[in-house]
Amino acid sequence: MMEKIAKDVGDIQSRLLDHRPVISAEVRYFVREFEEKRGLRETRLLENLNKTVQETNEQMVPANLQEMSQKLSDISKRLEAANHMAERVQQRELETQQSSQLQANMEKLKEDWAEFLKEQQRLKEEVDEEHAKAVGEISTRFSEKKKDLAQFSL
Repeated sequence: MMEKIAKDVGDIQSRLLDHRPVISAEVRYFVREFEEKRGLRETRLLENLNKTVQETNEQMVPANLQEMSQKLSDISKRLEAANHMAERVQQRELETQQSSQLQANMEKLKEDWAEFLKEQQRLKEEVDEEHAKAVGEISTRFSEKKKDLAQFSL
């Protein structure tokens, strides 16, 4: 009897805890169901999808590549034009900057020239004074020498 109880317990345990036979039957049912009812439908769907992808690659990719190439060419031309315009603006700005700097330099040179002319005028006046003094002294000496000469000639 103990054996029978052990067998019954083992039977109960295998039925409650061992699900392999049930799972195996369910897997066989699922595979048979899929192969019989859905197999061809899934295969046709995959074939249609593959055909659509191939057609898209053959038709749309070259057309899109050509269109992208054209648009990139247009963008490149526009960028070159924008760069050229930016360079011209920079050149004008540099010329304006140089012009204003040149103007400031010209003003400085004019001020320096005016100062130089004043200095030259002052130096000329000094030289004229020294010259006038020297001429006066020489005239005085000449007069004295003329008087001395006049005394000796008499």
